[in-house]
Amino acid sequence: MDYTGLRPRSGATERRQTNPDRARTVDALIALRAGLKQLPPKGPGNFLLATWNIRQFGGSGRTDDALYCIAECISRFDLVAVQEVRQDLVALKRVMRLLGRDWDYIYTDVSFADGGNGERLAFLFNRSRVHFSGLAGELVLPSKAATEMVAQIARTPFICGFQSGWAKFNLCTVHIYYGKGKKDDPKRIEEIDLTAKLLAAKAKSYINLDSAADYSPENLVLLGDFNIFGREDATFQALTRNKFMIPEQLLRQTKGSNVAQDKFYDQIAFFKETRGIKEMSAGVFDFYKYVFNDPELYKDAMPAKAKFKDWRTYQMSDHLIMWTEFDVDKADVYLKSLAREHSGESDAGGAKTTATKKTAKKPAKKAKKKTPAE
Repeated sequence: MDYTGLRPRSGATERRQTNPDRARTVDALIALRAGLKQLPPKGPGNFLLATWNIRQFGGSGRTDDALYCIAECISRFDLVAVQEVRQDLVALKRVMRLLGRDWDYIYTDVSFADGGNGERLAFLFNRSRVHFSGLAGELVLPSKAATEMVAQIARTPFICGFQSGWAKFNLCTVHIYYGKGKKDDPKRIEEIDLTAKLLAAKAKSYINLDSAADYSPENLVLLGDFNIFGREDATFQALTRNKFMIPEQLLRQTKGSNVAQDKFYDQIAFFKETRGIKEMSAGVFDFYKYVFNDPELYKDAMPAKAKFKDWRTYQMSDHLIMWTEFDVDKADVYLKSLAREHSGESDAGGAKTTATKKTAKKPAKKAKKKTPAE
C-alpha cells in the first residue's frame, strides 16, 4: 500500500487542524487494519481468494477514506474478483495506484446489453503471489443454448486463468441479473443455470479431467454476485445441480454477504471438487465494524439530506467481502513423485518399470552333427 498521500503538508505543525479529512482517513485505516488482522496472514504456500461487488465502482464520487479503505481491504488478499466496475475507471485506477507496483488487473469492456447496466467485471491480483496464465475471455451462450427468457447473459461472464503456488485456477466471475428483488426470479434462475451448464460442458477446455497431475492441479471456479437469497432457493440449486460445489468451510458460514448478512448473494463454487488443494479457512469480512460506522465523522462529507447508512454503501459497498484460504504448496507431493521415478516405481506407486527388468539370455542352439553323406 502506498500511504505517502496521507503525509501532512510541509510545514504543518498540527495535523488535525491543517487537514482534518486526511487525519480522518489515517484513523480509519488504523481501525480497518486492526480488523483485517482477523484474516489469515499471507504466507508461503497459502492462497487467499476473494469476491467483492463494489457498488457502482467508478467515477469520482468516493471520498479518499473510501478509496484507501477499499485498497486496504483488497491488499489483504492475493486475488479479488470485482463486480460492478463502471465505464469510468477513475476509482479503479486510483485504487490500483494505492495498491502499488506488485498489483495488476484485467477487466472486460462494459456491457451494453439490456440489463448489463454499463458494467465491467475485473480481477485484481498480486503479481508477487499470483501468475496470470494468459487465458482471458468472455463466455457467450451458443444460439442452441439460448432460451425465450435469456438469449444471452446480460453481464457476460468473464473467465481468466491464474496460478498460485502449485495450483492452477480458471476463474469465471459473474454478476447475475437481480430483477425486482423476488427470491426466485425466473430470469435469475435461468442465467445461473445457463452459465453453470455452459461452464460444465466446456470444463475439458479449462481443466484436465482425465489425467491431471496431483502436484499441479487445475481448478475451475465460478464466483461472484449470483443474487442468491438463500441456500434453499431455486437459484442456489441452479448452481449446484450443474456440478458446482461450495467449499465446506464456506457452507458452514451462517451469515450472508449483504450488509445485513441475511442474504447469500455472493458465492465461490468449484466444478465437482477442489482439486489437489486444501481449504484452510473461509468467511465474510464485515468492514463496517471498523470504518464508516459513525455518521458524525462524515457529516461534512455527505450530500445534504443523504441518509448515512445508504450513503456509505456508495462509498464502500452494499456487499461485504467473501473470501477463502487454500493450501497450494505441493512441493512434497512433487518431490515424492520424482523419488518414485528415480527408484523405478510407476506413478501408480507399485511395481518396478519394465526398463529396470533384465531380460534373460536365450540358450545357444547346439550345432547339428554332420552325417558321412554330408
